Amino acid sequence: MRYRVRVATAAGSALALLALAGCGLTSGSPLVDDVQPGSVGKGEPLDGANITVTSKEFTEQLILGAIMGIAFKAAGADVLDRTGIQGSIGAREAIKSGDADAMYEYTGTAWITYLGNSDPIPDPQKQWEAVRDADKKNGITWLPQAALNNTYALAMNEANFKKYGTRTLSDVAALAKSNPGAVTLCVESEFANRADGLPGMEKAYGMKLPAGNITQMDSGIIYTQAAKGSCTFGEVYTTDGRIKAMNLHVMEDDKKFFPNYNAAPSINTKALDKYPKMAEVIEPITKKLDNTVAQELNAKVDVDGQDPHDVAKDWLVKEGFVKE
Repeated sequence: MRYRVRVATAAGSALALLALAGCGLTSGSPLVDDVQPGSVGKGEPLDGANITVTSKEFTEQLILGAIMGIAFKAAGADVLDRTGIQGSIGAREAIKSGDADAMYEYTGTAWITYLGNSDPIPDPQKQWEAVRDADKKNGITWLPQAALNNTYALAMNEANFKKYGTRTLSDVAALAKSNPGAVTLCVESEFANRADGLPGMEKAYGMKLPAGNITQMDSGIIYTQAAKGSCTFGEVYTTDGRIKAMNLHVMEDDKKFFPNYNAAPSINTKALDKYPKMAEVIEPITKKLDNTVAQELNAKVDVDGQDPHDVAKDWLVKEGFVKE
């Protein structure tokens, strides 16, 4: 699911642009949360500001968009909620055009999809710096990134983890050589065929799995099949709440093959020039966001069925960033 959100096809881009020309960005409603400053927003530095916050439509983005909007609201801003735009291109164009002011975006998505680079930068800080510098000409300012990195991984259940003891993708490659039948994969079709997916991973780690060891299926089914042990390893997203809920063990990408998708505030530069205090309000919140936090928050929505906005607000209150 998140893979298809990240990678914009020509058809997807065209549809997103049609949505922009139509009603895609005319919807939205004012945030009415009755929140007060906590550790952020003291003195209400955004009093009198009118800020439009946006996001893409999947769980993590809805949560991040709500976190940002509620934080700005607590700091005194009037916030228009335009979260949940379908696809990456629509949300990106909203920030670029000024139809929206701020969102959490992923560095890998910007570097590869928006800025047109084919090779990711392995060092996450250097990739963020490259995105920040390249996007200046597009009227977009990138604030410091979070440790939260929503990228690809392979994961296995507890029983297989105890049986095989693999902790890294290098361990998986070694297991594939010593016991070829032990390494079976459940993956999405796109991951199975893209250079930055399975073929590239096999090349980077020096493994070649028989076609019969690889089963392609929908993303949602992968988690349940990996949890059952129907396949030894399942392709997962590192911040997905089902990893923790299903007690899956994630293999470390020890050769840093997969692109970094660190979340960072992406803000229309004119809006930031008008309301520069947005940066100081959101910075300590961004610093708190990592994969563990993301998994927990995403699970509250995807596993427990809670509302993303409520999950975001509860977390901000629990962490003391805002008060009710």
